[in-house]
Amino acid sequence: MIALWLAIVLMVVTLLVGGVLGFFLARRWFKKYLEKNPPVNELMIREMMRQMGRTPSEKQVRQILASMNQYK
Repeated sequence: MIALWLAIVLMVVTLLVGGVLGFFLARRWFKKYLEKNPPVNELMIREMMRQMGRTPSEKQVRQILASMNQYK
């Protein structure tokens, strides 16, 4: 029969290993996600406005970026 202290130590070690492994797996998944779906930047905003038939000024691009960053 396993001693009580050994069972407790094994549970704690298992939780620690699972937490560390989960952290690294989640970090790897998130990096891949950001590569496939990059955050919006100035070039994307300019291109979207050009596709709508407008030529954006620098002020308009900055205003859109500021409004998007406000809600992060």
